[in-house]
Amino acid sequence: MTATYDQIGIDYANLRRPDPRIAAPIEQALGPAETILNVGAGAGSYEPHGRQVTAIEPSVEMIAQRDKGAGPAIQGSAEHLPFDDNSFDAVMAVLTVHHWSDQAKGLSEMRRVSRGPVVILTYDPTFRGVWLADYFPELVTLDDGQMPPLEVYAAALGPVDIVTVPIPADCTDGFLYAFWRRPEAYLDPKIRRGMSSFWRIAGVEEGLARLEADLASGAWASRHADLLDQSSYDAGYRLIINEG
Repeated sequence: MTATYDQIGIDYANLRRPDPRIAAPIEQALGPAETILNVGAGAGSYEPHGRQVTAIEPSVEMIAQRDKGAGPAIQGSAEHLPFDDNSFDAVMAVLTVHHWSDQAKGLSEMRRVSRGPVVILTYDPTFRGVWLADYFPELVTLDDGQMPPLEVYAAALGPVDIVTVPIPADCTDGFLYAFWRRPEAYLDPKIRRGMSSFWRIAGVEEGLARLEADLASGAWASRHADLLDQSSYDAGYRLIINEG
């Protein structure tokens, strides 16, 4: 994934700005932890302020985009965390587990180095509610192949709470399904550039053409009129919490 994110990571910090309404449940789940490890940290999204955060991230491009005031970042992978057992009060990972080469090992490593909570924001691959797959059906196949089923987390971490994270209609982050009420955003190549899924599927141009036509004709708005009045939406994102 290093090479991939060295490409995707260009301007990533601007495309993927953390949304405070998503940050709130993550911070709540971290509890009073003072020392936190952020695994697969990217450019540092959702790292809580006022705490001692250490980041580990495989891509040098992503590390370079971290804020100057952010905590130290180490180039490395989830599967081989270079820390002793129980090194941190809590460990977090945000929209990254699907990129790991050995997800079970990475999760076990998170549990090993945390003496408190393990908090993970991920996507439920069984969720089928987002309309984007109507235009890009390859997304379903991709998610089925790369997103771990939710039962994997309990198997690796022990008992977990699974919390739905609603996505605001005006979400400031630019992850794949963040634009559920702003379909025209997917026509912008700059916005798509920050979404790893669009780098991995075929048929993108065909899907974009159909989406553009449906937006122009009003077919999209007619088909999804129920979404237009919603201020937030369950797009399949889940917070996995193991208390330790």
